[in-house]
Amino acid sequence: MFFFACNLGEPELLEQQKQQITNEEGTELFSYKGNDVEYFVSSSSPSGLYQLDLLSTEKDTHFKVYATTTPESDQPYPELPYDPRIDVTSLGRTTVTLAWKPSPTASLLKQPIQYCIVINKEHNFKSLCAVEAKLGSDDAFMMAPKPGLDFSPFDFAHFGFPSDNNSGKERGFLKSSSKFGRQTSSKPRVDLHKVCVGNKNIFTVSDLKPDTQYYFDMFAVNTNSNMSTAYIGTFARTKEEAKQKTIELKDGKVTDVFIKRKGAKFLRFAPVSSHQKVTFSIHSCLDAVQIQVRRDGKLLLSQNVEGVRQFQLRGKAKAKYLIRLKGSKKGASMLKILATTRPNKQSFPSLPEDTRIKAFDKLRTCSSVTVAWLGTQERNKFCIYKREVDNNYNEEQKKREQNQCLGPDTRKKSEKVLCKYFHSQNIQKAVTTETIRGLQPGKSYLLDVYVIGHGGHSVKYQSKLVKTRKFC
Repeated sequence: MFFFACNLGEPELLEQQKQQITNEEGTELFSYKGNDVEYFVSSSSPSGLYQLDLLSTEKDTHFKVYATTTPESDQPYPELPYDPRIDVTSLGRTTVTLAWKPSPTASLLKQPIQYCIVINKEHNFKSLCAVEAKLGSDDAFMMAPKPGLDFSPFDFAHFGFPSDNNSGKERGFLKSSSKFGRQTSSKPRVDLHKVCVGNKNIFTVSDLKPDTQYYFDMFAVNTNSNMSTAYIGTFARTKEEAKQKTIELKDGKVTDVFIKRKGAKFLRFAPVSSHQKVTFSIHSCLDAVQIQVRRDGKLLLSQNVEGVRQFQLRGKAKAKYLIRLKGSKKGASMLKILATTRPNKQSFPSLPEDTRIKAFDKLRTCSSVTVAWLGTQERNKFCIYKREVDNNYNEEQKKREQNQCLGPDTRKKSEKVLCKYFHSQNIQKAVTTETIRGLQPGKSYLLDVYVIGHGGHSVKYQSKLVKTRKFC
């Protein structure tokens, strides 16, 4: 019984190859031309010398040969199931799930079988040795013979051929094979991947590219004999990347934006009138976000934004602006954005660089706490709120609640302490203090200060956790 396969390499003239072959006398038992796995079985084979001639018709080639006198009991090649197709059970943008029926060699004969999947973008493969030759692995060119299983196709002297008659032919084949190896190593690596998944019958291929056609081949490999049989290959195209919806910004109107973790959103601003300047105001409610602004394709701005930031850019007649907002790696991002061609229109209140609330420990009593916070040179309205929390309330819980875009309208009326206006032309003196009374002894409270702009939009300062004295 003989098995052989695989053609790969550089073209070589057939006539030149024929000159290397010496015809030997004898009866021709079998002939085959192709690049698939093929076999010959004879029910009654007398003892004697059998010669196997292999001729590469197009390219340098790599092949495997198996010979046996007990084909019924050997079964080195795994059998295919009655339905040897590979089913595509699920398609995603970067994943494809494959399923196949098990080989009877594993289920009935209880021989060790593992399944190997080959993925590439060019075509299906008919045999695993063709894959190995394409990958350029060292063992793909010259497998070490296994006693009782393999013999070297070049070692015809072992079977009684005169070494003088075959030495030249052997050297010719070996020279060609080594040349093939050098050529393969000098070529760029092909986009071909092989993964063996054990005895599973379903597997999800991941990390694929969206909207790309891939070819999938499945090979059942007998781990005892290292022989393989190919299932019927298939192909599939991954789904397209979801198209980003572009949000239209209206001049002077605040727009709320939600971005998934590691996600991005695209916004478009196309002023209807000519303008000299464009102002973009960003209020990042949670973690920092990245903003990029392009005008007619040209990058004008790329910044990370935390809290409230304002950017003023030079305008251009009939210009269109594309804004890309990229979220945080930690979690989802929320923000508010305002685009306007009227520089004096300020919907977001101005903020000091430090938005912390300071508590004075020496002024803390059993029923009151005194706090202070910074303001700006611009006159704004400030509202302070309190909320009683458990004594085991910690900084981590407070951090999770730091959505600065939630305004006073989301608070209970009972939590409101007071609202007041203040500012100072001297920025060093733009600070206000407030004593919050009517608190319970030994209780913890979360304090929030909101600054409200002329357009009604509010920004929350960093929350402050305070605790009254238990004994006074």
